[in-house]
Amino acid sequence: MVTYDDELRAHNERLRAAAGVRGGERVVDIGCGAGLTTREAARAAAPGDVLGIDVSGPALERARELAAADGLENVTYEEGDCQTYPFVPRSFNVAISRFGVMFFSDPIAAFGNIARALRPDGRFVALVWQRHGDNEWAVAVDEAVGSTMADDLSAFSLGDPDVTTRILERAGFDDVGFEDVNEPVFYGPDVAAALEWVRGFRDVSASLSRLDPHARDRALERLRDVLAAHRRGDRGVAFDSRAWLVTARPR
Repeated sequence: MVTYDDELRAHNERLRAAAGVRGGERVVDIGCGAGLTTREAARAAAPGDVLGIDVSGPALERARELAAADGLENVTYEEGDCQTYPFVPRSFNVAISRFGVMFFSDPIAAFGNIARALRPDGRFVALVWQRHGDNEWAVAVDEAVGSTMADDLSAFSLGDPDVTTRILERAGFDDVGFEDVNEPVFYGPDVAAALEWVRGFRDVSASLSRLDPHARDRALERLRDVLAAHRRGDRGVAFDSRAWLVTARPR
């Protein structure tokens, strides 16, 4: 079974290197999901500690299980929305996120809350998707299945550097920077696994559910053909992607 961590494995090293977590630091992982990036930060931060926060209770339960299995005792997971979560002010050295900060209903409030949680010399490091049209995976899936992610651009809401800079500056950040990240996303070792994974995307599932059975079968066949065309030998099914590595410091 494919997981989100499998899909984004090429991005993890970029985030880890940019965050540069050091021993003794306190880290918060925004939108941590099942906690891979949280666990990686915890190993680097020891004897410091890491808080992983996410809105998904089931994902956090899995994160706790994996942290326990790894014997990590410097990790805490909390269910919450970063727009309103009661962070202790100026308590973290680093805030990280792997594609977990694009979905805020009030991004200025959320980023302001994160900025206040960082120490004066703290740093913010996050991966976000670039524009929808710059991401081969999004365009290819949309064309195969019909209008899906192109109708709901929340995943790409921080893709414009000018817009994102204004949001972060209004929220209390300075020294906002963007580094282009051109890494593949991996959808599985073969077409069958990739099809199962992509069908689970929220927008794909919603689009397919609106089709009659015949149209749905045709859409799935187109999607299967697209996935087969992107099988890359031992690497499995992979698509090009474009992300920004966003960095900033609290004001």
